[in-house]
Amino acid sequence: MARVIGVANQKGGVGKTTTAINVAASLAVLEYKTLLVDADPQANSTTGVGFDLHNITQSLYDCMVNEAAARDVILKSDIPNLDLIPSHIDLVGAEIEMINYPNREMVLKNILEPVKGDYDFIIIDCSPSLGLITVNALTGADAVIVPVQCEFFALEGLGKLLNTIKIVQSRLNTSLVIEGILMTMYDGRLRLCNQVVSEVRRHFEDLVFDTIIHRNAKLSEAPSVGKPVILYDAKCKGSVNYLNLAKEILQKNDMTKIRQEERIMEL
Repeated sequence: MARVIGVANQKGGVGKTTTAINVAASLAVLEYKTLLVDADPQANSTTGVGFDLHNITQSLYDCMVNEAAARDVILKSDIPNLDLIPSHIDLVGAEIEMINYPNREMVLKNILEPVKGDYDFIIIDCSPSLGLITVNALTGADAVIVPVQCEFFALEGLGKLLNTIKIVQSRLNTSLVIEGILMTMYDGRLRLCNQVVSEVRRHFEDLVFDTIIHRNAKLSEAPSVGKPVILYDAKCKGSVNYLNLAKEILQKNDMTKIRQEERIMEL
């Protein structure tokens, strides 16, 4: 059964979509069947794994509003083990259309339930807001990764997100945990970056991932060619960082042992 991980922060420009795409791709490269769910109307995760929005006939919007089955919407990417539920600009209107739904916070959870058995991981890229679709993602997730940019305002807004997570934990999804806080856009030459990392680690201790995502030109270039960074340049710092993060997630969930046992059984 898949572990469902949301990637959320209502603050824009913190590397949320970059993290969703590249964690999903790294897990796929490590031979874990992974589904990337683009729950952001900007659809950057969809284009970031190589799909042209003009060619997409059905998206997450159709699942949430028109009751399309997830299996009918899932697309296979060029990366083995990586599938996608694409997004569309129509998703902007989904929150209004869902406002009178009974159990409207549970819609995404119910969409994903029938396909959870097909994957090891489901990664949800949330929109940069704390609206109904993000609440849906948190309600349907087992855990949440919170990307935080290494800058002066890093902690600003983090409190709001953590409060939202607490509300979801208390009312909608008692099993939701924070998978980890991920420091992104780190530049070791800047004293400020090091201060921010120290501050976040002091505040949140074990909740902060050991892996830090460095500023990297290849990470920024990869989406323009519709590829995760590991396909664009497997040896660059960005690829190494996200592979390390994927391995850290596997270790946290004791899943490295499971895959080794499966391989032994196959021999």
